[in-house]
Amino acid sequence: MASKLEALNRWVDEVARLTQPDRIHWCDGSEAEYQALVELMLDTGDLIELNPSTHPNCYLHRSNPSDVARVEHLTFVCTQEADDAGPNNHWMAPDEAHRKIDALFAGCMKGRTLYVIPYCMGPIDSPIARCGVEITDSPYVVANMRIMTRMGVKALERIERDGTFVRGLHSTGDLDPAKRFIMHFPEERAIKSIGSGYGGNALLGKKCHALRIASHQARQEGWLAEHMLILGIENPQGETHYVAAAFPSACGKTNLAMLIPPKAYPGWKIWTIGDDICWMQPGPDGRLWAINPEAGFFGVAPGTSAKTNPNALAMLDRDAIFTNVAETADNQPWWEGLPDGKPAKDWQGRDYDPANGPAAHPNSRFTVSARQCASWSPRAEDPQGVPISAIVFGGRRESLVPLVFESRDWTHGVLVGAAMGSETTAAATGAVGVLRRDSMAMKPFCGYNFADYFAHWLSFDKAGAKLPKIFHVNWFRKGADGKFVWPGFGDNMRVLEWVIERCKGTAGANETPIGNLPRAQDLNLAGLDLSPADLELLLTVDRDGWASEYASIGEYLDSFGARTPDALRQEHARTSAALAQAEPAAPKVAVG
Repeated sequence: MASKLEALNRWVDEVARLTQPDRIHWCDGSEAEYQALVELMLDTGDLIELNPSTHPNCYLHRSNPSDVARVEHLTFVCTQEADDAGPNNHWMAPDEAHRKIDALFAGCMKGRTLYVIPYCMGPIDSPIARCGVEITDSPYVVANMRIMTRMGVKALERIERDGTFVRGLHSTGDLDPAKRFIMHFPEERAIKSIGSGYGGNALLGKKCHALRIASHQARQEGWLAEHMLILGIENPQGETHYVAAAFPSACGKTNLAMLIPPKAYPGWKIWTIGDDICWMQPGPDGRLWAINPEAGFFGVAPGTSAKTNPNALAMLDRDAIFTNVAETADNQPWWEGLPDGKPAKDWQGRDYDPANGPAAHPNSRFTVSARQCASWSPRAEDPQGVPISAIVFGGRRESLVPLVFESRDWTHGVLVGAAMGSETTAAATGAVGVLRRDSMAMKPFCGYNFADYFAHWLSFDKAGAKLPKIFHVNWFRKGADGKFVWPGFGDNMRVLEWVIERCKGTAGANETPIGNLPRAQDLNLAGLDLSPADLELLLTVDRDGWASEYASIGEYLDSFGARTPDALRQEHARTSAALAQAEPAAPKVAVG
């Protein structure tokens, strides 16, 4: 099999000459192909079959212990000019990057099969969708790409129609961390990754294409590629509003995307469009319309349980690939957070010993088709996408940041997103629990200079635009006792309701210097065991604390130099001045 597109055939030939595989396989995305790959990996030990009685067609993959998360310090954006990559990225000149990584690719596929994976990010017929081809020597990558993308014959047909595709070259190499690089060439719409088999580094359709390359492409073409979940909120009257929400990895995106409303919300439904990536494009009506470019979930396993995310847990009992979870004595997958069962083997295949740390790696994952989720929305396959009513930003902040606030307007909302901070998690290598600015949850994923990215966001506010309202949430506020104040999970529905009612103009709020906060009476708190003191903590603005925060935000904006948009600096100055003039407890003026 080969392509009708000569440019694709020529590229595959060039890669084959460089990497010297024993054979070349063009992936068709069929069930027979998938089963053959599974059998191959079972034979090599790359996969372990899990209990077929409890988890039919489920498999466990154990990665190299040095290869368990994204490696941001080895991830480069390679533009001709360093300033175009920006201080938010590690930069390398394209010629140098190609030389460095091609030397590692030389002969790396000897004794292996080169797989050609044509894939489409988004519904095949969607005008918002874009295509790519990943070349890899990893059958594990092929199996995961089949779940995570629209992969195979139909994707190849669209590539041949469009005549264009993102080129992704991947090899596990010898998994030596000293020979591990993930290089992005946004001006060439190309990706090269070697030395890792971990999802975010190896499934090139995901973060590499759908965020780093796509964000650069989106700026050129007038749309947005964002690290956001998409969910639909249907009220008892049958009216559905769609929300896009950005959170850093391992901060509860999947849980929110699959939320089950609490008992206080009879007749309400949550519809899951996606849990990680959102592509938005202005429609003829002036609204932003969004698709989830992915077809599956690559979710964090630890913490996923019947309490935190029953929809996610229910979809993991069949047709799933688990990576770096633990295993029970009867070959069921296990991770911290599950109330039942106990681990016999840890994520490295050793007999479980608590002295070795957690049984499942903190960043262990599951890969599963989105269609298996009980809350999956058929609108996820709508070529036109869904209209977005609200954009929500959120991070992991133990103090200062209220439960929820609404931006004053689009420009203020862009500042709120740009200023977003979060305490780090195990989804990336490095220290955990350190506060860092993570604008729009895109710091690891924006394929160009953040200052230009902020300007691109601001550019959507033009005549005729009907833009979503922008909000910020924080589920992770802690009290003096060190415990979370807000119950989170399903009860986040109470915040989402206020968000939607604000979009409709039917809910009240208090105007504060940082934005509009709900009053206690604006939230449905029925059935919640929340003390008045805790509620006040969640809904109060600490003027002095926020003044310090805005000083820090100003330094952060300054770090991007002259490219930082003047409109963002002016908005920052406006909020800083409002904080300086406010009473210590911040004024409570009802609005809306």
